[in-house]
Parts: sequence; structure tokens; C-alpha cells
Amino acid sequence: MTDSDTDKLPALLGFPKRYPFLTLILQRLGLSVILLFAVSVLIFAGVEALPGDFASTYLGQSATPQAVANIRQDLGLDRPVTTRYFEWLGGALHGDFGTSWASKQSVTEQIGRRLGNSLFLAFFAAIISVPLAVGLGMLAVFYRNRFPDRLINVISLAAISLPEFFIGYLLILFFSVNLGIATFPATVYDTMSFGERLSAIALPTATLVLVVLAHMMRMTRAAILSVMSSAYMETAELKGLSAFNAIVKHAAPNAIAPIVNVVALNLAYLVVGVVVVEVVFVYPGMGQYMVDAVTVRDMPVVQACGLIFAAFYILLNMLADIIAIAANPRLRHPR
Repeated sequence: MTDSDTDKLPALLGFPKRYPFLTLILQRLGLSVILLFAVSVLIFAGVEALPGDFASTYLGQSATPQAVANIRQDLGLDRPVTTRYFEWLGGALHGDFGTSWASKQSVTEQIGRRLGNSLFLAFFAAIISVPLAVGLGMLAVFYRNRFPDRLINVISLAAISLPEFFIGYLLILFFSVNLGIATFPATVYDTMSFGERLSAIALPTATLVLVVLAHMMRMTRAAILSVMSSAYMETAELKGLSAFNAIVKHAAPNAIAPIVNVVALNLAYLVVGVVVVEVVFVYPGMGQYMVDAVTVRDMPVVQACGLIFAAFYILLNMLADIIAIAANPRLRHPR
């Protein structure tokens, strides 16, 4: 579908051209669906191209060729790739991701439990990191080129430079090993109370917050500083408006579009990028589930997790585009 086709879509559905915002939303929805379809093809093809074979892994090195062939036939791996792809895609559209080759259980049911755990972790990381990042970004602008601004920049650069697994192990060493005040969810997580869950996700949440906080804070600072150099901001300052009021009332609202974009990207990372954090902390979420499936070549699970992660990433990016367009009327009327 070309750009001209997406431009005609609202008119075909009965929406006149005088509704540019609705037109842009429909365009984003159409492009998101097309992108998700393309990603599903790449995921299925990529998983098919992975080295190794579930039948050989399951039966071991002593397996005979006939035994391997029988397992492959039972799993349907002897059928054409295109046939298996469209069957998998059709099932995914109906919420059925098939049966796990390793556990013989429904992938959808297993993902339902694991996805809730990952979203629980990502939610608390988001409600801490987003307000903190925006607040620190505005604080850095208010004290720009002074000690608080330089301190925030140094800390953010250090946080960006450290990979999440290293930050996680540092937190484990300090809070769990040295101080003994942090616990891990492990396998009893599903039977914990709400308060025990909050205690158990303290270290994984702190790791995610430190990873995404620095990037969001720096982008917030850059976006607001870009607006601060505008002529109308200089006029506001010349009229006697204080720096704090200028930032809060004028600069921040006009910088909302890039801030929303970077926040959405980092929220997508909180859902999609939890794989490493979940493995480090043995957290029973989607990331840990997918890594375990890769280890035993459980391809239905790997494909389902990959598609769900991609869907979240595309959805959050689409929402970021829509919010940015709603916040900035100039984006509704491209030159």
C-alpha cells in the first residue's frame, strides 16, 4: 500500500478531507497493521532459519534419523513453510498460538500468566521513571550550565553507559549480598501477596528505572532547551516572566511532542527490553519464558513472544505519533 492509497482510505470510508486529524489516525492504524504483518513474516522466517532442531534437541545425540523424522512429522515440520506460516498467523489472529513443543501446554495460557507479570513490572517502572525523568529534565533546564545540571548530566551519562545486566548485578551485590535486604521472586512469585510482589520486584524495577531514566531525562532537557531558544520565549522573558514559569507554562507544553515520542519509545523498551532484566533476576515474565524456549528450541513459544513484543512496540509508537499530532496542530498540516 502506497502513501496515495493511505491518503484515499479515509475518503473511501466516508470521512471527508476536512478532518485531517482523523485522516492521520487512520493512516497510522493502516501502516501499523501492515508493519505488524511484515514483522510476523520476519519473525517466522527468522525462527525457521535458526540453527538447531527441536527434535534433535529433545531426543538427544543418540537419536536415530527415523526417530527424528517421526517427531518432525508429529509436529508438522515436514509440511511447506508457507502452509505452516498462514496456519500460525490465522491462529494468532484468533488468540491461539498453538501448543508448546516442550511442555505440551497451550502457549496462549502460559503467555497469559507470564505477560501479566511482565506488565506488572513494566507498569511500576514506568510510573516511577516517567515523572522523575520529566521533572529532572525540567530541573536541568532551570539550572542549565550550573552544578545541578552538570551533576544530572554526569549521572545520566554514567547510567546510559552501563548495560542493564551490569546494573542489575551491582544492585544484587549491594542490596542482596552485602546488605541482605532484597529478595527475589523465583518460582513462588505467583503465590505471593500484592505487598510481597512489590517487595520482590524492587530490584528489577530499580534496574529498569535506571536504564530508561537517563535517556528520557536527556531528551526532555534537549527538547525544552530547543523551545527556550524560540523568539516567543525570549519575548516572555523580556516581559518579566520568571524562568520557572516560562519553562512550566510555555516551554514544556510546546516541547510535548518530542518528549512524548521518547517516553513512548522507552515505555516500549520497558515491555520489550525486559528480557535481560528478567533473566538476571529469574523473574517469571515473558522475557524469561522466551529465553527458556530458545534454549530447548520451542519455536511456537519463541514466535508467539516475538510477535507480542513487536505488537506492543508498534502500538506504543503509534500512540506516541497520535498524541504528538494531537498536542502539536502544526503536524496535522504538513507543508
